[in-house]
Formats: sequence, structure tokens, C-alpha cells
Amino acid sequence: MEIEIATIGGYEEVGRQMTAVRAGDDVVIFDMGLNLSQVLIHDNVETERMHSLDLIDMGAIPDDRVMSDLEGDVKAIVPTHGHLDHIGAISKLAHRYDAPIVATPFTIELVKQQIEGEQKFGVENDLVKMEAGETMSLGDSGKVDLEFVNVTHSIIDAINPVLHTPEGAVVYGLDKRMDHTPVIGDPIDMERFREIGREGEGVLCYIEDCTNANKKGRTPSEKVAREHLRDVLYSIEDYDGGIVATTFSSHIARVKSLVEFADDIGRQPVLLGRSMEKYSGTAERLDFVDFPSDLGMFGHRKSVDRTFKRIMNEGKENYLPIVTGHQGEPRAMLTRMARGETPYELEDGDKVVFSARVIPEPTNEGQRYQAEKLLGMQGARVYDDIHVSGHLNQEGHYKMLDALQPQNIIPAHQDMSGYSSYVNLCESEGYKMGRDLHVTRNGNLIQLVD
Repeated sequence: MEIEIATIGGYEEVGRQMTAVRAGDDVVIFDMGLNLSQVLIHDNVETERMHSLDLIDMGAIPDDRVMSDLEGDVKAIVPTHGHLDHIGAISKLAHRYDAPIVATPFTIELVKQQIEGEQKFGVENDLVKMEAGETMSLGDSGKVDLEFVNVTHSIIDAINPVLHTPEGAVVYGLDKRMDHTPVIGDPIDMERFREIGREGEGVLCYIEDCTNANKKGRTPSEKVAREHLRDVLYSIEDYDGGIVATTFSSHIARVKSLVEFADDIGRQPVLLGRSMEKYSGTAERLDFVDFPSDLGMFGHRKSVDRTFKRIMNEGKENYLPIVTGHQGEPRAMLTRMARGETPYELEDGDKVVFSARVIPEPTNEGQRYQAEKLLGMQGARVYDDIHVSGHLNQEGHYKMLDALQPQNIIPAHQDMSGYSSYVNLCESEGYKMGRDLHVTRNGNLIQLVD
């Protein structure tokens, strides 16, 4: 059976992920993501109103024209998790393919919301829920199966999909860390990865996220970030002014910790911002998290401002607003607060807790720098970098290679300069560029089995 891989997006940048694997006549697409930084550099861009070709020209979504060079039919579109760099282009591209979108329940719900917000295209692909640990048969041959293996990341319900073929397994390994003590959900299923490495023909190809391949050691558990956050908030519990926190809206485990610690220090938590309401509300509705019944979630600007007025009237010392804006996004709640555009008044000595790191990309770095400067001008004091990454450090990469023993490796989720550390790591394990280690670009085809 011929095995061919199209590296469509996410092989020259962090963002707009999209990969297609052809096994005989059956094609599976993994991820259809957005490169948000390419959107943010343009003022007042509303992607939901834009045509896919314009977004492709902007470099915001994958250029999927290489799909016309793949023989066979697309049998499934498989987003690995709910971050926008993995699902943000589904509403623009999925309608081109007569195939269901297959994902875990939380991811499917987020995809559904993306589709409902789309104003240019009608996306009518079937939405199919599949749990981690389950397998489904694809195509008419009965020889190709799709399996979801549970992984841990900075969003709940994340998986690594595995395509089982007669020539061996193709493991799409993007976006995970080895968390054996997660705050929400099950640990990474390393036992299953080791089994896949030993089964049948083994692992034909491993496609891997190289984000932290330059960092020594292992990525800490989310429990480490939770304890760091607890220590910071407990250390300022006697402060009688304003405390504001921000984190990734999709990081439900981190939001859960913030809500719990707010109560511990005698403050009422409240979630503010559209994406904060969207992700936490969805997680609660699907029973991934159990928030207090009186937890307020407000996304619409008028309701957010009404909440800010109530906080000012009743006393900032009684509340912990958990807001959007950890990257300094211009329209997010924290940035509006820093510019003095909300009823919430920051004063000298007020604390702003960033439970997030700056995504290492120039647009984000510039926006975050500006937001922190504005906060400083208001007199706020910043607590920074209370976070652990959702990606593997070097020791995690070594463990995955040892578990899977892949015959071929394709690095992803980086630009060319970002691949170097992972290439060196793989070469130290006996792989060789141009033989079984394939560094590629967007729009290329890699023939693994003729």
C-alpha cells in the first residue's frame, strides 16, 4: 500500500497546522488551523467574513491546493484539540471535502461553535465524536484504522491520532506534554504509545511538534503551575486593593485553579471576556469541570462593564476578575483595563497575575510588552510567567522516540531555524537527514512507501 504525506501548514511557522496522510486510496487530514499572528497584524480583520483565498494569501490559513496532487478520497478531517492553530481554518476549508470531522467531545463542541460563527461559507460536514482510547475503521478496504491516544496539553480532551495501515502506523504527535498528574483528565497514555511501537509493522512515521526541543530536561506537570499559582495568590491575600488574573481562556485546568484559589483568599472569582465565557462555559456544560454555582461568566462587553461597575461599587478587595488578554491582545479585557477603557480603575499597587507565558512570536511579544507598559503606567505591579508549557522538552522527546521506535520522523510546528534542536536530538538517536529524518516545508509531498 502506498503511503504519502502532504505537509500543508505548520511546517514553516507555529500555527495554521494541516497535514494529510494518504494510505492507498484513503486520505486523512489532521488539523486545519489558523495562524493568528497573521490576522493580528491587520487592524479590525473579521476572519468570519473573509474568503478562504484571501486568508490563504495573508498566510492566515493553510494553502491546501497541494491536496489536488494526492490521489484518493478524504475519509476524515481530524483536529487533535481545540486550539485555534489546529481548528481555526475548519470553517473556511472543511466544506471542500466530503468527509466527516472526527474529534473528541470538547473539540467537536469548539469546532461546532467555529462553524456557527462562520459568515462566508456553509459547512455541512458531519461532526463525529470519538473518545480517547477508541478506534474506527476508515475507507472501504478495511485495512486503515484511526485511533485516538490520550495525551495531556494546555487544553482538555487532547489526543494524538494514529493511522494504522498495513505498512505500519503513522503517529501524528503534535501538541502534548508528559503529564502524569494532570489537574483535569487522565495522564498521557504512554503504555499505549509503547504498545503501538511494538505492534505489527511498528511505526512507519512519527510527525512531531518541535516547540520546546531546545529546552533541557522534562516539562513540569500542570500541578507545578498550580502550586506556583497558589503560592503567589496566598502571598498577596492580605492586599486590600485590586488583584486581576489572566491566562489562556482555553486552559480550563488553570482557570479551575484560579477560581479555587480566589475563594481560598476570600475573593469572589468572575470570568470576563468572550473567549473566557466560551471555553469555560463549554467545559462546564460538558461536565469536564465543576465550577461553583455562583461563578459569573460574562462575555458581552456591556455585561462585562456592568460587572466592572459592580466590582468598583462593592470594593475591588472582594473580587478576583479572571480576564482575557494574557498576550496583550489589543481588544482583550486586560488591555482595555490597561488603557483605562473600562469602569475598573487600576491604582498604585494593584496586582496583575499573568498565569501564562508570551508566545514566542514578534506580534505577541510586541503586544504583551505594550500591555505591561500600560499597566505599569496605571501603577499596577505584574506577577509574570506563572506557567508550565503544554509541549515536550528534550527528555520528553527522547522518551517518545524510545517508545515508538519510528522508522521515519517528520518535524513540525516550527520554522526552519526552530527545527535545528530537534534534528540534532534525532541524529543523536541514529536518524539521518535525507534518509529517515525529513525536514520539509509547507506544500510538499513525502512518499514513504511506493
